[in-house]
Amino acid sequence: MTSETGPRAVSVPPLFTGDFTMRFSSTPRGARLARRLAAQWLDERGLPHGDTAHDELVLITAELAANAVRHGRVAGRDFRLRLAAGEGTVRVEVTDVRGERTPVPARDADGEAESGRGLLLVERLAARWGWAPRGDGPGKTVWAEYRLPGGRDL
Repeated sequence: MTSETGPRAVSVPPLFTGDFTMRFSSTPRGARLARRLAAQWLDERGLPHGDTAHDELVLITAELAANAVRHGRVAGRDFRLRLAAGEGTVRVEVTDVRGERTPVPARDADGEAESGRGLLLVERLAARWGWAPRGDGPGKTVWAEYRLPGGRDL
């Protein structure tokens, strides 16, 4: 921008502010993009790359997005990622259109289960997690709440 006296500095807001919600294609590429944008959102909110909480939240996001692609995919339908921060907690929600495929962590003691290990990671890292029927159409929302160290807010 210029004015009569010359160029003027303009404050540019961060790319993401407040909650983050976006739809992604139900493909491995969509899951990868969801993970990368979650990492960027966390970094811009003051939780930098390399911080344990940052890395664990990105892992939770990656696992839930991968599950939406692998188990919740319907051709031509997207999944939705929502990130919200408040009161020392970050909530990760992933919504897909397959309501009949509910998430169950693998509990196979011998490690022979072919799927479900990602949910064990989510269960281990998150303070709470669960799922609910989607409120605005067919499907479900799988969510995880992560408590930030020291109860800090983003």
